Amino acid sequence: MEVLMHEASNVPQIQATSDSVPKSEQTFNNYSPISQFVIKKTKEHEAADISFEDLYYKVSLGFRKGTKEILHGINGRLPAKQLIAIMGPSGAGKSTLLDILSGYRLTGIQGTVYVNRVVRDLDAFRRTSAYITQDDRLQPLLTVSENMWVAADLKLGTNISKQKKKLIIKEILMTLGLQDHLNTRSDRLSGGQKKRLSIALELVNDPTVMFLDEPTTGLDSSTCVQVVNLLKVLAKQNRTIVCTIHQPSASLFQLFDHVLFLAKGKCLYQGATNRLVPFLENVKLPCPIYHNPADYAIELACGEYGDDKIDVLVNVIQNGKSTQWFDSSIPEIEDFQMDNSCIESNGKFKRKQSLQATSPLHQLKVLLFRGYIKTKRDATLTHLRFLVNIVTGIMLGSLFIEAGNEGSRVLENYNLLFAILMHHMMTSMMLTILTFPSELNILKKEHFNRWYSLKMFYLSITIIDIPVTFICCLVFSIIIYFMSWQPMEITRFSMFFTISLLVVFVAQSFGLMIGAIFNVVNGTFAGPTLSVPMMMFAGFGVTLRDLPVYLKWGSYISYLRYGLEGYINAIYGLNRPNLKCSEIYCHYKNPVVFLRDITMAPDQFWNDVIALVLILIVSRTFAYLLLRWKLVASR
Repeated sequence: MEVLMHEASNVPQIQATSDSVPKSEQTFNNYSPISQFVIKKTKEHEAADISFEDLYYKVSLGFRKGTKEILHGINGRLPAKQLIAIMGPSGAGKSTLLDILSGYRLTGIQGTVYVNRVVRDLDAFRRTSAYITQDDRLQPLLTVSENMWVAADLKLGTNISKQKKKLIIKEILMTLGLQDHLNTRSDRLSGGQKKRLSIALELVNDPTVMFLDEPTTGLDSSTCVQVVNLLKVLAKQNRTIVCTIHQPSASLFQLFDHVLFLAKGKCLYQGATNRLVPFLENVKLPCPIYHNPADYAIELACGEYGDDKIDVLVNVIQNGKSTQWFDSSIPEIEDFQMDNSCIESNGKFKRKQSLQATSPLHQLKVLLFRGYIKTKRDATLTHLRFLVNIVTGIMLGSLFIEAGNEGSRVLENYNLLFAILMHHMMTSMMLTILTFPSELNILKKEHFNRWYSLKMFYLSITIIDIPVTFICCLVFSIIIYFMSWQPMEITRFSMFFTISLLVVFVAQSFGLMIGAIFNVVNGTFAGPTLSVPMMMFAGFGVTLRDLPVYLKWGSYISYLRYGLEGYINAIYGLNRPNLKCSEIYCHYKNPVVFLRDITMAPDQFWNDVIALVLILIVSRTFAYLLLRWKLVASR
């Protein structure tokens, strides 16, 4: 923790003085070029001219329901140094095509994607491309500067000095008009600023190709123009920028260099934006005067003028094979030059490195640093969690004052121990279920864009939560243990705390498994529902002896059974002497009688610890496998 605090205090700050740096909105609205450093860097890589042939995409409709074809053998070319729009009505296949071209979608695809006339090698292509999702998946608790530093440390590698990283970050933020918001948390940025920050994070390693899904969604008209103009500037700097966009205004539509129109999974038009109107006139479907060409093309794609018009357009453009309506300044694809130093004799890109730019240990270090900042600022996972443990401990302690040392209140104390189990299980599991899905959305974007490996992400969230869990559990245990007057022996308290800690970690693991599979709504239902069998087989209410033979197996997989048995061993095991009795008769004055009635042996503590550790290891491993499956299944 001290190391992380030292790291946090030494994060370089980006300074933007009023004398040397123009105001953010001035810089952005003037569309000033990126610095000489970044321009120089972009010249080091070859531009990417992307083309695709006979792309088909089928999606499963469910068990025994067959498949549905979304894309129908479309073709197309996305020229380098162009700002390209993929347009069409809802359900036309825009996002599907973008996912396929970016490499995000992997299954159900037929056809070929080329990069500079060579069949695309997906790993090599992913190292030079970035995918920016429609929703701005940013770390809300980090400032603009902190987000940028995390991206730089993960994407630029350890061979680049802090000063050079600082310069890159400064220039990107100046270009995107964010230098005046360095210390603003992401969740406090406006919609346009969030969109620009999403772009800035992926510009850190200077990608050759950038894919953006609906970059103007949710923005006002002025901000839309700013964002698209920014993308146009970036495209002119040796990048290929591809966006999906839905019904832009006429002025916004004119900002794009190239457009590809889709309808029902087929290509209606591809070519220069300013040649769309001549194309429509050529096919005897002229755009009405004073009508937005983009709106008119979408009306045609929707079939408002008849489905036969769609067939006419698809046939004329040969489902995307025709390049007749391209800008004359764009070279033919046969003339496009490549850097042969990155090509092997078999036409594949050389694989010189892993997908991530840094080593696993460096990824873990940066992710732990980010996790420390988030933990320190998180009002739910840290502050509220700490407060809930204190308040719940005081409330339970007030209800069961002195119950732990009184022979007439053994059953009350037994109820208290089970209530403690319920608290540890429900608060830990439900908190994870409620918060992890939002983290999962960020993980999908950052992992796909090669920030870090899944193993290092999973290891970091496991490690960073240990101190918070330890402190919360310790505070709760101290409050409840001493208020309820459990036996004042350090050995027994250590046993009680050990069981509490293991139960919390196991419950978190179950929360991770549920959070990896379900969204928040479904997870909120699934969590308590799946916990009922755990409670049923715990030995509370129905003793382990009274369980039917065909259900006894459940007691061996219920971590609550081991937790409750561990508590009982800590409080009433170790040959505890007779309890104080303030009544005429205390049936359970002798702890041995109580242990016999609930059929729990007094010497099972270490077996319970071993069982909980094994369940923890299995559940954490299974949660990781489910998380990996979720990432693969989403593609």
